[in-house]
Amino acid sequence: MWVWSVTHNHILDSSLGYYINPLVNVLLGVIVLRERLNGAQWLAIALAALAVLYLALLAGRPPWIAGTLALCFSLYGLVRKIISVDALPGLTTETLLLMPLAVGYLGWCEWAGSGALITTRPAITALLIGSGAVTAIPLFLFAYGARALPYSTVGVLQYITPSLQLLCGVALYQESFGAAQAAGFVLLWVALLIYAADELLRARSATRRANGGTSPA
Repeated sequence: MWVWSVTHNHILDSSLGYYINPLVNVLLGVIVLRERLNGAQWLAIALAALAVLYLALLAGRPPWIAGTLALCFSLYGLVRKIISVDALPGLTTETLLLMPLAVGYLGWCEWAGSGALITTRPAITALLIGSGAVTAIPLFLFAYGARALPYSTVGVLQYITPSLQLLCGVALYQESFGAAQAAGFVLLWVALLIYAADELLRARSATRRANGGTSPA
């Protein structure tokens, strides 16, 4: 879905999906893992929902690209959390499970004449093969960093990706981003700032309690 959205001039839609992904994670935590939210987190989710609804009404269609991306990545993160497998073994297992499907699809594309891996120029073939490493290395580092860093830090770092996507869509690919659309993203950014600030404050409070600085309320 992400590859399709980028290659069909929907980079801003994919950026929106990555922005709302952390908040979908929170909702899944409540629904599936029975986690409890405080007032700031519920406020962030409510503001994000309003932002998505506003952008959907502005576009005249449901944000199905952003919604699909956010839901798929959130479900993936939930599965990885429940299974609790280390980064490298987990990524290796996922790759091995998907490899037969990928090889079959590539073979079908070559047979149908739409493939580019063998029939195109060597430079393109090298880029296609290199895209595997460019994809796998960040996934491994993310899985490793998610275990090594405080979860609040990981949550804040996740906003870098959609921000860069937004800049690419507007500055490099000239996708439409008017004042009305910007207002929806501003509302979403406010929600994310509230969520991130709450995560940082709770992490610092937990650190102080662990160091004996304060006692739990």
